[in-house]
Amino acid sequence: MIHLAGLGKDRSQGGSVFTLEVPQFSVEPGELVAVVGASGCGKSTLLDILALVMAPTRAEDFGFRAGEADSEHDIRRLWRLGDEASLAALRRDYLGYVLQTGGLLPFLSVRENIELSARIRGCGPAGQRLYELAERLGLEGCLDRMPGALSVGQRQRVAIARALVHAPRLVLADEPTAAVDKARARAVMADLEALARDEGVAVVLVTHDVDLVSGHADRTYTFDVVQTSENVTRSTCYPLQEGVAA
Repeated sequence: MIHLAGLGKDRSQGGSVFTLEVPQFSVEPGELVAVVGASGCGKSTLLDILALVMAPTRAEDFGFRAGEADSEHDIRRLWRLGDEASLAALRRDYLGYVLQTGGLLPFLSVRENIELSARIRGCGPAGQRLYELAERLGLEGCLDRMPGALSVGQRQRVAIARALVHAPRLVLADEPTAAVDKARARAVMADLEALARDEGVAVVLVTHDVDLVSGHADRTYTFDVVQTSENVTRSTCYPLQEGVAA
């Protein structure tokens, strides 16, 4: 699905330099991969790179394959060529994104919010796909409600349905449990894991809570952050050994 090797991203602000190094990272269809770390470690930077909205500074390999029958896209080459049209097409056709707070539009019904991503992609009404997701996520009785009438947990499930309605191959979830309590957070994790397994979708989930992903994630990556000099910070992303906490 997606694999990185020897990837780095340098960012500077106000005389300070932050370098993210990713020696190796991969996620395959049907897998849930967790990215765990404290604020400022590079989680969001990595997610933006995976979302194809931020170019790496360097990369030995950056491949994306939408399906077994599809040829692999060389993302490194697309960035080097400045081929924004191809990158945008990959984002539109194959990626789904779950925002930290849901990101629902308050003036649209639940049904309209879920259909939005499919309509943007020119797919028309989501129809049967929408109802299948609504039933799976326990939202079938909420479709005609407005987001303001839902609980926080329900809104997050609507966001998950919206990310999946156009049948993406890769779903990126940015702290999807940050706004809910522990019980609901575990339910959201179970929802994402089940959807990954049942639909063969690759899911990358970012969180600060390593305990939350225990028992759900196929692999967990975290970060080793080192202050190499007064103005330079280096963060290296690496996989945790199974059963080992950060």
